[in-house]
Amino acid sequence: MADTPLDLTLDAAELTARLVDFPSESGTEKPLADAIESALRTLPHLSVERYGNNLVARTGLGRAERVILAGHIDTVPIAGNVPSRLDEDGVLWGCGTCDMKAGVAVQLRIAATVPAPNRDLTFVFYDNEEVAAELNGLKHVAEAHPEWLEGDFAVLLEPSDGQVEGGCQGTLRVLLKTAGERAHSARSWMGSNAIHAAAPILARLAAYEPRYPVIDGLEYREGLNAVGITGGVAGNVIPDECVVTVNFRYAPDRSPEEALAHVREVFDGCGVTDFVVDDHSGAALPGLSHPAAAAFIEAVGGTPQPKYGWTDVSRFSALGVPAVNYGPGNPHLAHKRDERVEVAKILAGEERLRSWLTA
Repeated sequence: MADTPLDLTLDAAELTARLVDFPSESGTEKPLADAIESALRTLPHLSVERYGNNLVARTGLGRAERVILAGHIDTVPIAGNVPSRLDEDGVLWGCGTCDMKAGVAVQLRIAATVPAPNRDLTFVFYDNEEVAAELNGLKHVAEAHPEWLEGDFAVLLEPSDGQVEGGCQGTLRVLLKTAGERAHSARSWMGSNAIHAAAPILARLAAYEPRYPVIDGLEYREGLNAVGITGGVAGNVIPDECVVTVNFRYAPDRSPEEALAHVREVFDGCGVTDFVVDDHSGAALPGLSHPAAAAFIEAVGGTPQPKYGWTDVSRFSALGVPAVNYGPGNPHLAHKRDERVEVAKILAGEERLRSWLTA
């Protein structure tokens, strides 16, 4: 079915099924990007730009505000869960149903059926979100064409179970290395055990007390945790190196520089011989005080929640665009073999966005 054109007259649930049946694992998004581009170019109220397998479509009505609706078109590897399946309880099953082809379907439906919104709209469809940050299509567009992403407010249709999730926490991963001296384990006093030398690092982690800061009325929960440890040469060798991998999830009131400085401070005096930043993506403030955000929350209802994980709202925040996460999928089901989404939530998400953009 992947060679069948996308029919934007389908409702958002039917369109979600069509998108799921159009495989697009990270790195293989071109056919789906082609299909989305072809569908968007039939809409005379939109101007369409393409950069790689990333598409940006915009209205140009001269409205007082511009809102960005964004979503990634890739999925994690398929795990025997394509084609899609609709069960008798109104639940759609399949790879990407939750993360995040239901959100992309909502974007496409709004693009097709709201030609004269009360705010100018920018629709962003991008590739390679599920893999390494350097491959991320939104990152590439932001670097090459930042003017395409100019706006007053952004909604990333990541799965949030139909609730507004404000901003996102940052994520910093570091490698903490300790050094020793190899020796035969039968004569251990001739060496120095690097794994034993990691004990102060683990003790510092066990004693760490995370912050729970409140920002824009949302309570974020920081966490500093070991997520891996490696060391050892052979069963009869005292190891001369150990590496503890630590992940810091930090609230959006910290800058990336402040987060890094905090982690360095935590492990000061722990015998770390090498401190390596392995990965780092900054946080995003929720921006719920922005008038467009307030209007959005009023239109879609519910009580805003903090986003504990990292999402691409961080990239919008870095561009000076406040952003929230709002999508029909349940994030707890993302990437699972039994990934699924309730049809009713897809349709409700579409109608709530339509109401906000046409009231």
